[in-house]
Amino acid sequence: MAVRAAVLPAVGAPLEITEIELPDPGPGQVRVRLAAAGVCHSDLSLSDGTMRVPVPAVLGHEGAGTVLAVGDGVTHVAPGDGVVLNWAPSCGNCHACSLGEVWLCANALLGAGNVYARRAADGADLHPGLNVAAFAEETVVAADCVLPAPDGVPLTDAALLGCAVLTGYGAVHHSAGVRAGETVAVFGVGGIGLAALQAARIAGASRIVAVDVSTAKEELARSAGATEYVLASENTVREIRALTGKQGVDVAVECVGRAATIRAAWESTRRGGRTTVVGIGGKDQQVTFNALEIFHWGRTLSGCVYGNSDPARDLPVLADHIRAGRLDLGALVTERISLDGIPAAFGNMLAGRGGRALVTF
Repeated sequence: MAVRAAVLPAVGAPLEITEIELPDPGPGQVRVRLAAAGVCHSDLSLSDGTMRVPVPAVLGHEGAGTVLAVGDGVTHVAPGDGVVLNWAPSCGNCHACSLGEVWLCANALLGAGNVYARRAADGADLHPGLNVAAFAEETVVAADCVLPAPDGVPLTDAALLGCAVLTGYGAVHHSAGVRAGETVAVFGVGGIGLAALQAARIAGASRIVAVDVSTAKEELARSAGATEYVLASENTVREIRALTGKQGVDVAVECVGRAATIRAAWESTRRGGRTTVVGIGGKDQQVTFNALEIFHWGRTLSGCVYGNSDPARDLPVLADHIRAGRLDLGALVTERISLDGIPAAFGNMLAGRGGRALVTF
């Protein structure tokens, strides 16, 4: 059956809206009609080669929709069920999974190398981006790539639970371990940054500083929980220290992936503070420290993959926060665009607009 999808024909090439032929779901597979997909900066990293995936591919790794059909052996979802896509399913058998660190599963992305569909025009093999190929009207995924959608959460909003919210919330609660009364700075007010701001508010942070290059993001940041807004500049570190009695924040969460931003986030934390890096940067982004400052400041700098989250464990927690009004998915959406606008959305990101667009179709 032919459906429309946004295909990345080659690394660095523009996306092409075209028809693809999807097979019926085989054993252990699920066919899903997408209600919405989020356009994440990670998709840009895939399209420009920062992160390598087989091409041609259908990108899109956060989405939600309705199950149309299931293959043999699939019992946890059925046709008609609402589901959230999970782009990084854990295998349960590798070393990381044995340690309970499912977000570091060595086999999570093996599915991205599979051929899951073909381009209708010429029969070319297509790969499923980060396993789930959400930039399409429908997709066929492995059964462990779908989780039941939380009750009471519209599917058009639940799409963001698959990456932006899990990552931002997890960065604050799992990686950084923000405690009530602590001060927090979030660098980058895109979808993940907005989720991190809300997570810091939920954690009971006493002061939450949002940092971004755009003045237009201030209202969004404050609605998500920021108590202060700092326009990124060469004075960012000094401004944050001035807001915290010259001490620096207890926790900084970097959601950009640039060397300068990582360094600024680290310098913005107090002596003994914690910096969590969520942003995905290229190999050319080199961050340097000297041995003396590492000793003197006693800070912790840590990476964060998928918010150090376990989707099966954390989705019900997030759903509780949503239903209680503590977490607002609508506040994460900076722009809504149609399926035909996906290439424009990537262009906006390339132009430096950043943020998060929720694609609805």
